[in-house]
Amino acid sequence: MVNKMSDNAVDFNDLKRRMEGALASLKTELGGLRTGRASANLLEPITVDAYGSQMPINQVATISVPEARTISVQVWDKTMVAATDKAIRESNLGLNPIMDGQVLRIPMPELNEERRRELVKVAGQYAEQARIAARHVRRDGMDHVKKAEKEGDYGKDDAHKASDDIQKMTDDYIAKIDAMISEKEKEIMQV
Repeated sequence: MVNKMSDNAVDFNDLKRRMEGALASLKTELGGLRTGRASANLLEPITVDAYGSQMPINQVATISVPEARTISVQVWDKTMVAATDKAIRESNLGLNPIMDGQVLRIPMPELNEERRRELVKVAGQYAEQARIAARHVRRDGMDHVKKAEKEGDYGKDDAHKASDDIQKMTDDYIAKIDAMISEKEKEIMQV
């Protein structure tokens, strides 16, 4: 008889990998929230409606930082300039590009108190998305445990221990997310 345990055992490495992905995504998004200085990373989370699908901005343009307070976006296809401009304006980053042919020049706004608070809100939204992603991974793991228990692959004690382990992993990742957002909020509010 084949041991079914291996088929239905919870893959904790997969759950951990997926939670690490949520954390990495948050780190990338928070890296884009710069405090007053221009950075090419600032535009990373932006997607452009290009050729009938959403594409990352770095797949339709070259992003550079010619000066400390200016970002330059060289759009490759001149038919995509307006869509790229629109995507940047609607990104909740408070940026207003200036069109110059196929180049969009983006002056970095001064960070006043109101703007800092807006950036903290955006950072909070990013953190909440990461928490939701971690909870989805937890839900998938818990569903797997319930299925394995129902099919007789896990006893009650094994299922309970696996559920506790999944919850502990989730709590650890949520704590990491909270620490990241707390650090970023301090950085943003620092004058």
